[in-house]
Amino acid sequence: MKNTFGNSLTLTLFGESHGPAIGAVLDGLPGGVPVDPDIIASLLAKRRPSSAIDTGRREADEFQIVSGVFEGKTTGTPLCILIPNEDKHSADYQSLYGKARPSHADYAAFCKYHGFEDYRGGGHFSGRITAALVAAGGILIPMLEGLGITLGTHIKSCAGVVDRDFEDIQKDIDALNAGDFPVLDNQRIAEMTAEILRAKSELDSVGGVAETAVLGMPAGVGEPWFDSVEGMLSHALFSLGGVKGVEFGSGFSMADSRGSLCNDAFRMQKDKIVSETNHNGGINGGITNGMPLVFRCAVKPTPSIARMQNTVDFLKKENVTLEIMGRHDPAIVRRICPVIRSVTALVLCDLLCTRYGTDIFLKGRDAL
Repeated sequence: MKNTFGNSLTLTLFGESHGPAIGAVLDGLPGGVPVDPDIIASLLAKRRPSSAIDTGRREADEFQIVSGVFEGKTTGTPLCILIPNEDKHSADYQSLYGKARPSHADYAAFCKYHGFEDYRGGGHFSGRITAALVAAGGILIPMLEGLGITLGTHIKSCAGVVDRDFEDIQKDIDALNAGDFPVLDNQRIAEMTAEILRAKSELDSVGGVAETAVLGMPAGVGEPWFDSVEGMLSHALFSLGGVKGVEFGSGFSMADSRGSLCNDAFRMQKDKIVSETNHNGGINGGITNGMPLVFRCAVKPTPSIARMQNTVDFLKKENVTLEIMGRHDPAIVRRICPVIRSVTALVLCDLLCTRYGTDIFLKGRDAL
């Protein structure tokens, strides 16, 4: 079971939703990188359920860094973060074993692991595991910021409610990272919340689109074919079970347009090369061109809903119906935003390490 991502800088995930703990191991970090537990805690808080539009499972996420940090800085050896699972209701899943929850990994996991998988709460396939990704992001995001690279993710749309586009990107990123509900227009918060609660009252769920912008990536990072920036980001983003689509820049809308409208004309801006538009999302030929990286993720509706649904009992080989009880999010798009931000940071850190060497995070922006 391969649970590691990265080339020069790698991250390995471990644990199950209802096991004793989940966690992550970061390997390939240079020694001497500052680690601030308060930053990790603040990012975990953004992912944590906090209202009626979230799951009723309330985990404290009181993490421990058990290796790789000494006197507040990385040692250069593998850094391991542990997050205990405390608020578990495993009994909610006993009656579901053998019944394939629609759009869940239950049946696929059974086929792959021959019934030895931990099925409770989705086991290793659970969104609970994303807490470990966010904790790792609490180390990786400040590393990028030390190089003048900033990133933010907002809910572009949810249940028919649409947020505005990025405008002053740096200002927007700062506002997103300071706020609790990741939208650029705060008037959309009440509207989105109302639609999510309406779906919940109807024993249903809703999806959405999360949009990410990255400022400060230098031109020339990435590879032209299989390790392209789009390829590496998509690889990591599609590891999130809720993500069913990724598009960069103007994305699918370019399919119905013309080259004269979609081409990004280059210009000199003082001594810097920029493009007048950014339809390609800051990437040409799989390599960063110095413009903002912009991409969107389609996030599916939470598959766990309390309505009666048709399925099969794959142990008894018979058709059955089920109602999924327990504690589930009527929408995951709010909570997935800090996860996407952390996954993006992982990919960018790895790409930068591959291009410049791991010590780039000690040398600073001038070394890029």
